[in-house]
Amino acid sequence: MPNSLTILGIRGVPAAHGGFETFAEALALYLVAQDWSVTVYCQHEGDGPLWEDDWRGIHRINIPVAGNSAKSTIIFDWLSTRHAARNNSLCLTLGYNTAIFCTLLRLRGVPNLINMDGIEWSRAKWGGLAKAWFWMNERAGCWLGNHLIADHPEIRAHLSTRVAPQKITTIPYGAVPVTAADVTLVEALGLQPGTYLTLIARAEPENSILEAVQGFSEKPRGYKLVVLGNYDTENNPYHRAVKAAASDEVCFVGAIYDKATVQALRFFSAAYVHGHQVGGTNPSLVEALGAGNAVLAHDNRFNRWVAGDAAMYFNGAAGFSGAIEQLLGSAEQRALLQKNALARFQQEFTWPHVLAQYETLLENYLPQQNPGLAVAKRI
Repeated sequence: MPNSLTILGIRGVPAAHGGFETFAEALALYLVAQDWSVTVYCQHEGDGPLWEDDWRGIHRINIPVAGNSAKSTIIFDWLSTRHAARNNSLCLTLGYNTAIFCTLLRLRGVPNLINMDGIEWSRAKWGGLAKAWFWMNERAGCWLGNHLIADHPEIRAHLSTRVAPQKITTIPYGAVPVTAADVTLVEALGLQPGTYLTLIARAEPENSILEAVQGFSEKPRGYKLVVLGNYDTENNPYHRAVKAAASDEVCFVGAIYDKATVQALRFFSAAYVHGHQVGGTNPSLVEALGAGNAVLAHDNRFNRWVAGDAAMYFNGAAGFSGAIEQLLGSAEQRALLQKNALARFQQEFTWPHVLAQYETLLENYLPQQNPGLAVAKRI
């Protein structure tokens, strides 16, 4: 009988929506290659009964829900958790946004590990009601999960204020190294290798996009700053401010979801700008390291652990302006940061290294290894 794992908390595989989906796809394919049986719940827009199929050896349980909103995702999480609770397969829940639903798994004695992601309730973009929901679910996840996974030492330190440290294992995010790319994908955007910087982030204040654009636009740079993402200048004051601050050397290329194009943008860029102020191990930063990018990162404890000496750090628009001037003025500095980026990536963030740690942890919580977990039925 093969080891069995059920993955909850994402929209499905193949990955199409973000970091957790990319991780789930990588983990599922890795475990299937190790002869595990892996099931992933997949969200679809629509109605009607669920259906099951297989994709690259991964069993998929497809659940249709009406709409494509936060409410739809909450309904999907409820339906998938309720379905998973009928089985005794080890579960891995990615994210704690609806961790209260894990009560069903706990009541039925189904072992469940939860990757607790970042400190979602602290993000400035959320209103009071959303923050209360996330805060409640973070507490619920800490209580209901048989074991917790933190993707960053600082996230583990935070969770240790909620539960005993021995209940938490730190395993970071991973990425595929980018060792080559199609230059025509960059040229199609009007860019030339080595003459631009990339900034890939949601257009939100906590990602320091305005500060980076202001600092970059302070004077002519002889380089372009390529900003990915959707900017709704009609309805969003922050988006308007970012666009208004931009010089003619800032290029807004829209949201790009094609993986090959994003990889090419990273591979041929002079540097990568990472303004995220909160969170754990950010997938975009890890992917930049895997592409050998020199990094300009917001100065905080999350980014400093991930990038280490592969980055120059900044605070505010003035700080960014000074850092960019120093970086673009020194080919030797850029080369050193690029070398350090690849070294840091190989040290910590390759998928084989990350996924092997997951497999070892998961094996410890398989039902056949821990028959005593059934006592968890009594909360």
